[in-house]
Amino acid sequence: MKQLTLTSLLLLVAVCTINAQGKKKQDKNAIKKMCGCYEVTFNFAETFQYSNDSLYKPSKTKIAKGLEWAQLVEEDKNKVSIQHLLQVGDPSKPHIVKHWRQDWIYENTDFYMFNGNNSWNYEKKSESEVKGQWTQKVFQVDDSPRYEGSATWVHVDGKSFWENTTDAPLPRREYTKRSDYNVTVRGNRHEITKDGWVHDQNNDKVIREAGKADVILAKEKGYNTYVKVDDSRCKAAANWWKENNQKWALVRNKWEKVFSRNANLVLEAKVDNKPLYKHLFSDEYTKEQDINKVIESFVVQ
Repeated sequence: MKQLTLTSLLLLVAVCTINAQGKKKQDKNAIKKMCGCYEVTFNFAETFQYSNDSLYKPSKTKIAKGLEWAQLVEEDKNKVSIQHLLQVGDPSKPHIVKHWRQDWIYENTDFYMFNGNNSWNYEKKSESEVKGQWTQKVFQVDDSPRYEGSATWVHVDGKSFWENTTDAPLPRREYTKRSDYNVTVRGNRHEITKDGWVHDQNNDKVIREAGKADVILAKEKGYNTYVKVDDSRCKAAANWWKENNQKWALVRNKWEKVFSRNANLVLEAKVDNKPLYKHLFSDEYTKEQDINKVIESFVVQ
């Protein structure tokens, strides 16, 4: 009887392991479906306002369209890294803009959580807290941190999606125009569709001050659609990445060394009166030692 019980237990463990491996593979396949060439539409609208200021002006509804290339940068058994590139302007001679990057890491336990004022708090989670989950780490155009969060990919009723709520900096469309709040609490949903994928957002515009409770200034709806088109339409972006990927590998490597310190992180907004992306986007920075030096100059702690 004991032998039967032990055999049954071993069989159950084996079945659970196989199921977990199958689920992980399904998750990775969903993530990798975000790669390729897409016609993108960005939609944002402020929905509710809670300000006591009678002169408060909500952000204008924003709709923008473009062509975006999502390049698979790195893949191993526990990680998928995707670099986004915008392709804009004259289709016969387009301009390429290095856009955001998303890294997906399986059962990640090390987090840099945004806390306003260009600061990120390091948090260590237990393995049990992130079991079966994927962390999406989102990076700025210069590969500095933006926001991240962990959740489980869900595959049900023919749908594949991932949902998480996390603190983030203001998006570029806001921080160039608004200074009345300092944290965006982002409700992110990534769903794979038959046409591509959707980034569905429900965001809070939050005022955060030390020692005080957060104040929600307004709410915002974001709905960004990625419609798959033939990869040939993004050939210029794909070629740009082939020509420039070695430089950006050096940038990512330096940031990995910064993150591996596992300590709270504060970054300067500007050095020599320029933000980091303006330094790195110039042809002046191609060598590893120069790249390392300029990134380190932005690290306050």
